[in-house]
Amino acid sequence: MNQDKGVDNMQICVVDDCSTDENIAVLVQEIGGGRVEYFRQEQNVGSLRNFETCINRSSGKLVHLLHGDDQVLPGFYSEIEMLFNDYPSIGAAFTGLSAIDEKSQFLYHNNRIQSYSGIIEGWLTRIASNQLLRTCAIVVKRDVYEEMGGYYGVHYGEDWEMFVRIATKHPVGYSPKNLALYRIHEENISSRYLASAQNIKDTKKVIAIIQQYLPEEDRQRVKKESSRNFARYFTGNAHGIFRRHKNARVALKQAQGALMLSFNKGTFTSLIKLFLKTLLNYNGK
Repeated sequence: MNQDKGVDNMQICVVDDCSTDENIAVLVQEIGGGRVEYFRQEQNVGSLRNFETCINRSSGKLVHLLHGDDQVLPGFYSEIEMLFNDYPSIGAAFTGLSAIDEKSQFLYHNNRIQSYSGIIEGWLTRIASNQLLRTCAIVVKRDVYEEMGGYYGVHYGEDWEMFVRIATKHPVGYSPKNLALYRIHEENISSRYLASAQNIKDTKKVIAIIQQYLPEEDRQRVKKESSRNFARYFTGNAHGIFRRHKNARVALKQAQGALMLSFNKGTFTSLIKLFLKTLLNYNGK
């Protein structure tokens, strides 16, 4: 609302996936004062179909999907607008981002893609090798979303796959200013999603899908790099789950899944360390 460019230049719409948390319609009216559109799904359709609804209901040339728990800082939309004006050939643009916790406390800045604003060189293989941004930081041309089609049916990594798909057809703009805030929650250790390592299964599926988007000479290298990068991320999560929640079963399931994703010295050593920690009920870091 603080960055509202006016009703003729910005559409603001809350798409409620049949939430049961509270009365979202009342909340939108109280905060938006009639400026913010509100649409409620008749039933819970899940994140992928809710994203699709957002895109279908959008009427502007640029679309920003902002999850309910993420934020953008003052200047975000002006920076994005500048990128599209300066580089009209781009299909999407994003800014740097920072991670925050449940209490909105700063955690860390994401790694910079490059030190200057402009079109990212070699973006396809870079984004195919690792998830380097979050949905809250990126704005996509509406006709690019229409060209790409919908998000694929996985529960983890659907945004990453979309970013890669966009990069196959369009250059992407970037500003190093950290103007988006991505919220990291404590893991829900009772979730069947983590307990079954479904997040790792989905990642493996997305990595396989992404290979078709790449030049044949890059596929083997990128697949190895992306598998290793995500395996490193999941092993870190596994240690974090055990450190904070002492749930050895879920932590080991994550570490084992990471090892299956990329069997290398790092993931193997991490699994052994985690196994020893669970045996000793280790309380340190």
